[in-house]
Amino acid sequence: MGRYARIASTAMYRPERLISNDQMREWFKHLPDFVDKMEEGTGIRQRWWAPEDWATSDVALPAAKLALERAGKKPEDVDLIILGTDSPDYVTPATSVVLQHKLGAKNAGTFDVGCACASFPTGMTAGAGIIAANPSIKTVLVVGVYMMHKLSSLADPMIFFYGDGAGAAVLEAADKPGFAGAAFQADGSYAKNWLIPSSGTAEPVSAESVAAGRHKVTLAMRYPPEINDDGWPKLVHKLATGNGFNVQDIDFLIFTQVRKATVELVMGRLGLPMTKTHTIMEEFGYTGSACVGMALDDAVAHKKIKAGDLVVLVGSGVGYNQAACAFRW
Repeated sequence: MGRYARIASTAMYRPERLISNDQMREWFKHLPDFVDKMEEGTGIRQRWWAPEDWATSDVALPAAKLALERAGKKPEDVDLIILGTDSPDYVTPATSVVLQHKLGAKNAGTFDVGCACASFPTGMTAGAGIIAANPSIKTVLVVGVYMMHKLSSLADPMIFFYGDGAGAAVLEAADKPGFAGAAFQADGSYAKNWLIPSSGTAEPVSAESVAAGRHKVTLAMRYPPEINDDGWPKLVHKLATGNGFNVQDIDFLIFTQVRKATVELVMGRLGLPMTKTHTIMEEFGYTGSACVGMALDDAVAHKKIKAGDLVVLVGSGVGYNQAACAFRW
């Protein structure tokens, strides 16, 4: 009998502080029509920020607790925590180990996934593979979490995008799928397009780099739109072909939540109706590493996914990294 991973539960958390586009208009009134154009182009109407004395692990904690509660499990039942983020508590140690302590998951090992907004489907794939290969690992908690506004500058117009939040899922061992496959693609030639320049060994933080603002997240060069416009359909076809199903067999898709028009374009190119996807950027902003998990949970809450559905998660992050995985619900 085969060993698989299935999704036992999902959850999400969004903070309490609402940052509306009207507030953004006030902040950027020196840039006429900037917020109007961004709202029209992305669909983002608002976003939510956590308290300034919180760290990313604090944002992850409520989603992790709720996912475990919904799965009927206690923190000590967790064998492994996989946390995806590119706004970590620290460069080192891993944010997952900080979450493990705050959660009280005393029996869990941990590791971080650091491929930005591709982190959640990557983490789900890693968790499913570890469950399949290790009979002693029965419960894996996967969390995607984002708090990029704290690593940005209020003077940077790109802060328009950043919403804080977390999405989580509990994976558990099962005797039938469950997990149905994954696909990946990347292009590191874009690594310096959107980055925190002074943050690691390439440029350690210094008084000079702080004075110049290089310790903050920076859009140095825009990404060509075809990275997602063409890349997402290519990745979905790669996922389907490599795992024995057709694109038309997919019942539901979740994409990185950065621009609603991109989701609409890609669904058209895949020949699938918009009723087979779900968007949350309108209400939550761009929640980066968290957005795929948050959108999945929100779709579940809206009863858009039913038992037996083939569900595909597609994440696209700076670097760039792109990852997709499929689960039978």
